[in-house]
Amino acid sequence: MSKILSFTFLFLATGLLVLQLFVGNYILLDLLATFLIIIAILRIEKLQQEASVAKEKVIKRQQEIYNVTHDKLTGLYTKEALFQKIKDTIAKNPDVQYWVAYFDIKDFKIVNDIFGSDMGDSVLLKVASWLRENSTKEWVFGRLGGDDFGICLPAGDANLQQLERRFSRYVISNGSIEHRILMHMGIYKITERNIGVSIMFDRAQLALTSVKNEYNKHIAFYDDKMRNQVMWDQMISAQIEKAIEEKQVRPYLQPIVDSNGTIIGAEALIRWDHPKKGFLHPEAFIPTFEKNGMIADLDKYIWRSACEILSTWTGEKSHLFISINISPKDFLFMDVFAEVNALIEEFKIEPSRLRIEITETVMMTEVENRMAILNRFRESGFIVEMDDFGSGYSSLNQLKDMPLDVLKIDMKFLSSSKNSQKAEIILRNVLKLSGDLGLSSLTEGVETEDQYNMLSQMGCNLFQGYFFAKPMTVDEFEKICEPKVA
Repeated sequence: MSKILSFTFLFLATGLLVLQLFVGNYILLDLLATFLIIIAILRIEKLQQEASVAKEKVIKRQQEIYNVTHDKLTGLYTKEALFQKIKDTIAKNPDVQYWVAYFDIKDFKIVNDIFGSDMGDSVLLKVASWLRENSTKEWVFGRLGGDDFGICLPAGDANLQQLERRFSRYVISNGSIEHRILMHMGIYKITERNIGVSIMFDRAQLALTSVKNEYNKHIAFYDDKMRNQVMWDQMISAQIEKAIEEKQVRPYLQPIVDSNGTIIGAEALIRWDHPKKGFLHPEAFIPTFEKNGMIADLDKYIWRSACEILSTWTGEKSHLFISINISPKDFLFMDVFAEVNALIEEFKIEPSRLRIEITETVMMTEVENRMAILNRFRESGFIVEMDDFGSGYSSLNQLKDMPLDVLKIDMKFLSSSKNSQKAEIILRNVLKLSGDLGLSSLTEGVETEDQYNMLSQMGCNLFQGYFFAKPMTVDEFEKICEPKVA
């Protein structure tokens, strides 16, 4: 409407000027024409200003949208924008089979720590650049956060592996130190289009974790085995609380004997009598609970059960002990010493009868803090055992510094060795070393009489294994501990 009025004023002014050609010059007509021209010009200027303001608002709004949907550093889509874009792409192309890929840069923290954050940013920009260079218009990609990136692309696009190969040859340097950049990638072939993009990337990330520590293999695909494991993890995680309440989960005891074959205690091991899946061994559920942190609740239940059992052992059984396992994760979720000590006080049992069994992985992080906790246990009268010595990454330095009473050696160390003679020499010297350090030695996994005799000759103090007894129910354990009637 404003444009029409402006042109109308110009038209009238022009008409007045033309009229004067026929009727002669009149000041009034000149003034009126001039007035109309000025109004028209002013309105046109106003229209131009309004158009400029409107354009600036559009540009500003577009920039705001861009800032929200694009990563500030790389210019790629943000996680939220990427997920929405992928959702739209899949919906618009129902006949196209897509993959989603989740990838990250191995040991990216090292890049920042050694070379600085500017170099780290440079690497991220390099990834973004390579994505743009190697992608097609059908690809949708973005930065998920940190050094994590995501892609959605038509199935079977060979450029994906080409990108990975090129990137694995990228080397950065600060002049004195070089670091090779490796990329690991997990891929989910979209077979369920309605599960949500976030779940698709969860599956791709699960595949990624299977090769995260590999140097030669960089790409992994999500498969039925991973899917089944995820479903299993979800199922047992949802059921464990009820299983504890209903005592489907309960402690089994495996006897520990001295050099004379006399039972002096037991290790508390967990078993799950599942109402539908049957008898479950720890390998079927412990790794899951170690990953999700629920192991802490499970361990507390077994600790309490062990204390309840010990409180009922009087008379001939009052000298028996039970060893309880403490997971590295337990230290993250509770004050382990306070928790265990409270149970000792509640059930009024001697601390020495509840042995504390840890693995070397407990000392992988927060070493000084963990040392202090173990010292508190020993100062309070508990006996501390290191489990699986020699089966992982145990070092003599750890053995020198750790506050221990018992060194527990796994016979798998011997049976898994390709050179049994060398393994026996090492085993003999470890047993001797434990004695020289004032530690008792306990060998688990003893399955034959020959192994028992050999270990006895080497000076081993305590034994545990199928040669003596399998893990058993509390009732069964108590029966074999009863004094034999002559």
